[in-house]
Amino acid sequence: MSGDPSMPGWLDEVRPVAGLPGAEDPLGFPGYRDQLRRARQRTGAEESVAVADAAVDGHAVVVAVFDFDFMGGSMSRAAGGRLVAAAERARSRRVPLLTVTASGGARVQESMCSLVQMQAAAAALTRLRGAGLPHLNVACHPTTGGVWASTASVADVILAVADATVAFAGARVRGDEGDAFAFTAAGKLESGAVDAVVRHEGLGEAVGRYLEVLTAAIDTEPRPCEAPGALPGATGSAGGWEAVELARAPERPRADAYLREYFDRLVEISGDRCGGHDLEMRCGIGLRGGEAVAFVAQTGGPNSPAGFRTAIRTLDLADRLQIPVLTLIDTPGAHNDAAAERAGLGTAIAQTFAAVAASRVPITSLLIGEGGSGGALAISSPDNLWAVPSSYFSVISPEGAAAILHRDPTRAPELAELLRLAPHDLADLGIVRGIVAAATPHAAASR
Repeated sequence: MSGDPSMPGWLDEVRPVAGLPGAEDPLGFPGYRDQLRRARQRTGAEESVAVADAAVDGHAVVVAVFDFDFMGGSMSRAAGGRLVAAAERARSRRVPLLTVTASGGARVQESMCSLVQMQAAAAALTRLRGAGLPHLNVACHPTTGGVWASTASVADVILAVADATVAFAGARVRGDEGDAFAFTAAGKLESGAVDAVVRHEGLGEAVGRYLEVLTAAIDTEPRPCEAPGALPGATGSAGGWEAVELARAPERPRADAYLREYFDRLVEISGDRCGGHDLEMRCGIGLRGGEAVAFVAQTGGPNSPAGFRTAIRTLDLADRLQIPVLTLIDTPGAHNDAAAERAGLGTAIAQTFAAVAASRVPITSLLIGEGGSGGALAISSPDNLWAVPSSYFSVISPEGAAAILHRDPTRAPELAELLRLAPHDLADLGIVRGIVAAATPHAAASR
């Protein structure tokens, strides 16, 4: 356990890093030196950021902790230097960076000397990303201003403490709050800006779970993951329309069942980090037989632009951490309403195609239900796509094809045969590599 009061009690093997920059007064700001002296006496710390080598559930990290009791956890020139040192130390030690933030933002008494630390932090964290190492943030109460906008919000995974204020604008500067929910941890989860909201007493366990999967592939060569087998209820089809009906059957297995069967344990990556959250697109990283596999899983409904952008987030993270990817395809198609169009649906789908094409790690895909047009193809591997017996893949739904070609949706069954969308047709056409056999029972340890 930590003996440093600024370090969370759920950290183990804490060894403070010495020789870091101490507080200074670059502007000669009136009364600032006295404020620093009182902050040191009150907290026993030299600055608002403490850096240490530590471990969480046996997983080594470099941790940078913002202490709100030291001048509101504000970012000073020295604090910025400490954060940069932490990122560089994580990079040299080849371990994740863990930031625990509680801050009111930039330190006003240092003016631009404080503000430019946002650039310094961004540069150091970019170097860490480039080295293929993960950054996990715990956003405590409050995490605001420049620390949220330069450090916390760019982490690969963000865990926000329940009831915390997490926002760019702090309470003292934003005036009339209006929609106060938007400035909370729960609000940030709903808007896709954080991955999970965790109660304070559960932080150690949650951080440990994420570190376990984020570190499993460090400095290893990614190998293609195996496609899941077909689960009970994924029965075969003889023809096109029968395939469509089986894929649409409410009782056939969905993504949740495949993920439970496939992984020993998993963690979720949630939200697109730009205002959206799609419940019909589950993303994350899991462990199967001790090996990390990232996943992007459609859950049977239409997907929004936020869903595709969350998929891109996951593909980017997997690419940087060299983790193979499993995608589960199951959607009647992307949302086609005005809201999706305003949110950039076409661009989001195009960028998903590009992310798959640019991936440097192997992607394995399994069609587990409906494969509706570009919204389904966007997350599909171009060279390692498989299908379960109760599935179909088509350029458009049979009803849509009938409406376009004949202006008569009742001819959908006829068009389903002509489109050759059933699994055996897809295999004959070379669209899928094959139809997977029944799943071999996989004993999942925990989730």
